[in-house]
Amino acid sequence: MNDQSSDPEDGVGHPAGTAYAKYVLDNAYDEMFDGNGASRPHYRALQARLEALGPEEMTRRQQAVDRAFLHQGITFTVYGATDSTEQIFPTDCLPRILTATEWATIETGLKQRVEALNLFLKDIYNDGAILSDGVVPHDLIYSCRQYRREMRGVQVARDAYVSICGSDLVRTENGEFAVLEDNLRVPSGVSYMLTNREIIRRAFPTLYRGYNVRRIEDYCETLLATLRSLAPGYHSDPRIVLLTPGIFNSAYFEHTFLARRMGIELVEGRDLVVHNNTVYMRTTSGLRRVDVIYRRLDDDFIDPIVFRPDSTLGVSGLFNAFRAGNVAIANALGTGIADDKAVYAYVPRIIKYYLDADPILPNVETYLCREPEDFKYTLDNLEKLVVKAVGESGGYGMLVGPHATREEISAFRKRLVADPSNYIAQPTLALSRAPCFVEQQIEGRHVDLRPFILHGERTTIVPGGLTRVALKRGSLVVNSSQGGGSKDTWVLNE
Repeated sequence: MNDQSSDPEDGVGHPAGTAYAKYVLDNAYDEMFDGNGASRPHYRALQARLEALGPEEMTRRQQAVDRAFLHQGITFTVYGATDSTEQIFPTDCLPRILTATEWATIETGLKQRVEALNLFLKDIYNDGAILSDGVVPHDLIYSCRQYRREMRGVQVARDAYVSICGSDLVRTENGEFAVLEDNLRVPSGVSYMLTNREIIRRAFPTLYRGYNVRRIEDYCETLLATLRSLAPGYHSDPRIVLLTPGIFNSAYFEHTFLARRMGIELVEGRDLVVHNNTVYMRTTSGLRRVDVIYRRLDDDFIDPIVFRPDSTLGVSGLFNAFRAGNVAIANALGTGIADDKAVYAYVPRIIKYYLDADPILPNVETYLCREPEDFKYTLDNLEKLVVKAVGESGGYGMLVGPHATREEISAFRKRLVADPSNYIAQPTLALSRAPCFVEQQIEGRHVDLRPFILHGERTTIVPGGLTRVALKRGSLVVNSSQGGGSKDTWVLNE
């Protein structure tokens, strides 16, 4: 298995063995194989197990995984132009494996990043020193639609503007991790990480035990402790609720999953009422005071008095109760400014400004189309770049130049010229590739990694995260809404 067949004309190789006939090795970093086609040391036990099982048994186990997701109703919703479709979340049965050393770098780098981003949010909503010192442009912040002027001067519990964060990491060609973007408003996906572990562990029990994988099962307990630490200090047993937009939200499965695992109430806006700047939950035995709200609802919809007056999803008066300090909201309102894709380009400078340190995890090179030189470069190289709208997520509002048609590039160019400040551009990354079981054989698929960071009284990162997979051959888009899936992520103890 250590030799490699290759085409000298295209530089593409394949690991030896019939199971890997369609497994491509090229310039992208491969999680399982080195450049010579040899299995990396921490993948050797997995490779040996795959060879012993064979394609028929692997097919049976993948089908068992699919059935488990179907029976548990583990779904997400894809929104189309005219309707929406609920789908089973696709999960590949082969785990992605990270060494303890790799994880140590990721963990330290993400703790550094979330600390700096919380300091940044506190600063821009209070003194604004980083703006006065010219490190981040005033107009970039004040023109961003995610900046909430209503948050100026509001005191946030423990200064934890961001208590739940999911940062997306990619592994570059040299094998090092970089941050592609931060998700600080209502990051999703942790329920899929937890269910992946439960189901894949049952699919490969012997392999799982042999690998000495670090636990992630206490995530919900840690999340609950984080939320408790944010509660106003008038008593020791705060009432915590999870605020959902309702059953038609794409992540509703996750909302119900987390509320059930934490043993807290799942509520919609109509279940809450505000009286004298205090939030109450309606129950069959009367009103009960609410101390902490884990919101899975965007800022715009959370309070029709302060934000969108047409919102029927939020709670009238909730913002005033929050501003008065009578209820904690996680994440705090206004955090979206820190995951704006243009602000993202300044995060290395933000880390340096507040922590006097260089980033442990670097950013991906980013061109700000609001800057004339970057804008010209982007227009001249659209066919080579990935261009993203600064306020969008989920794979929407973006152009992947190398995979776009001339017509798509031409149409996107017009949108870019009409509003350059709304876009950033990045090089097309050769995302790392991990083995997946596809059509009864093993093929490589591009992946990223979304670890989940909890920040309250202390900062905790569950060892692993959601590995998202671009299941379409050759695709670089890992978002589930765009045809992506996921796989379990095993972090080794040693």
